[in-house]
Amino acid sequence: MKQVKFTQMLDGTRSDYDLVAAYDEKNAAELPERVLGWLRSMDGPSPYQVTRLEHCLQTASRAERDGADEETVVCALLHDIGDVLAPTNHSQVAAALLRPYVSEQNCWVVEHHGLFQGYYYFDHYDLDPNERDRYKDHEYYEACVNFCERWDQASFDPGFAASPLEHFEPAIRTILGREAKPFV
Repeated sequence: MKQVKFTQMLDGTRSDYDLVAAYDEKNAAELPERVLGWLRSMDGPSPYQVTRLEHCLQTASRAERDGADEETVVCALLHDIGDVLAPTNHSQVAAALLRPYVSEQNCWVVEHHGLFQGYYYFDHYDLDPNERDRYKDHEYYEACVNFCERWDQASFDPGFAASPLEHFEPAIRTILGREAKPFV
């Protein structure tokens, strides 16, 4: 593999950075397959009555059956993908992954769903279940409440018939195959 000549970025040339850009483009094109691998890795033991993968499949299936658009369904499927890399801030990691490919609203919902899910269990830990209300005036507040209420919190049911991962693969490839919004 061809490599850059520099050992410090300040010494890089245009041809060095063109080489890096070509590598990054190839790496980005492989993102959907990496994400599918991460999802498959979530199909293991879990303290829930379903695997983490099954939870994600149920969430996406509920969103799809509720008439959500393809992008929102993919966000529902990937909302917990951050568990693979960073369990303590999984929402933010999932949002960072999705941010270049999805709407501002969908990204915000994914980023905040962990806090909003606290509505259902924070009281068991002497925390305020209404902590989400600090965002009450945010334009996407209701979208996140609805995401959690209708799809996320309800998707731990071993009796629910979710669509298989293969059903969602084309949508993952479409959404994560979009041209990424520029990093700012």
